[in-house]
Amino acid sequence: MAGCFRCGCYLALTGAAAFILGRCLPETWIRADCFPYPSFSFEQEGRIYEYLHIKTWQNKLPDMSRILPGVLPKKRLEGRFRANLPDMVRETCVAELIHVLLCVAGLRCLRLWPGRGGAVMAGLNFLVNGLYILIQRYNRPRLLRLLRGRPVRKEFVCEY
Repeated sequence: MAGCFRCGCYLALTGAAAFILGRCLPETWIRADCFPYPSFSFEQEGRIYEYLHIKTWQNKLPDMSRILPGVLPKKRLEGRFRANLPDMVRETCVAELIHVLLCVAGLRCLRLWPGRGGAVMAGLNFLVNGLYILIQRYNRPRLLRLLRGRPVRKEFVCEY
């Protein structure tokens, strides 16, 4: 049980540190048009994630913008949202970067709790953060289309 506690504390602390890091990153360091943020060809501008039925579950996961609404930009496309699109696109890049870093940091659970328990914790950490990465990769191309003024099918205009 001590290993589980160590892993849990470690993941909570790295999550808090990563959140702070994401808020402190200079805007010039994050560009949606530079690797790794643009869609890869196999992603088909995010459409490949529709096979995972991402639209039905993405808004059911906990979201820091709902937990700390004054710290993160609103994630609703409503009213005069076009002015917020650059911030929303940047936020998808920051969120993706932070969740990738959390996936890598979670591998430390293998040392904190050697054996099957640490592997399960590291695997669950990877799975959960991986879901958030998929959400960012699904939503960013849609937000970029809106930003560029290209039409977006109505069913694609939703929360990210």
